[in-house]
Amino acid sequence: MKAALAARNIDRVAGVLLDLGVSSPQLDTAQRGFSFMRDGPLDMRMDTTRGETAAEWIARAEEQELREVIWRHGEERFAKQVAGAIVAARQLQPIETTGQLAEIVGRAVRTREPGQHPATRTFQALRIHVNQELEELAVTLPQAVEVLEPQGRLAVISFHSLEDRIVKNFLRDTATADKLPKNVPVRAKDIPPAPIRLVGKAIKPGEAEIRSNPRARSAVLRVAEKN
Repeated sequence: MKAALAARNIDRVAGVLLDLGVSSPQLDTAQRGFSFMRDGPLDMRMDTTRGETAAEWIARAEEQELREVIWRHGEERFAKQVAGAIVAARQLQPIETTGQLAEIVGRAVRTREPGQHPATRTFQALRIHVNQELEELAVTLPQAVEVLEPQGRLAVISFHSLEDRIVKNFLRDTATADKLPKNVPVRAKDIPPAPIRLVGKAIKPGEAEIRSNPRARSAVLRVAEKN
């Protein structure tokens, strides 16, 4: 982020908006491999010029690793069954398309949540893992605060609990002034202020917005201001 701003001769900005996860054009383009709704190559990389595709990782990952990623990043309660099904299927033929994977997962997930495809959580988990999304988010948040000018604002839209937990904890901790042990002879005014302050509460979409844009249903917006 700092390098991109420096390349444009920009030192500080008035605001940073992070709209996390994938975009609708990515989901709607079958060739990107993000969606189980459109059959295409099982890629899932944000940057298609580098890194390992989801298909390549699935082909080499140990069953235990598959299980841990699907559970940790997808919060899929049938992670064990899904991982076992993937290992069994790849012994018969390579898993190279989104349609293949969705069918495998669909057979392994015994019950589905209302309105949700059984492969939703597994696809989310693989996408997060392939792109190291949570690690990228943890690195980006401090940079975003650093490049803000005083009274500049950071706004972050997250779309699932794993992202939102990182954002919420970071903003809360960064908005807390240094805590000193009890009885330390320091006046409150001498304690450096927190780098940011929280602005309002988390904002979620209302019924009207969800009706017009169903993909917004899980969005959470959090805002902070630079002190």
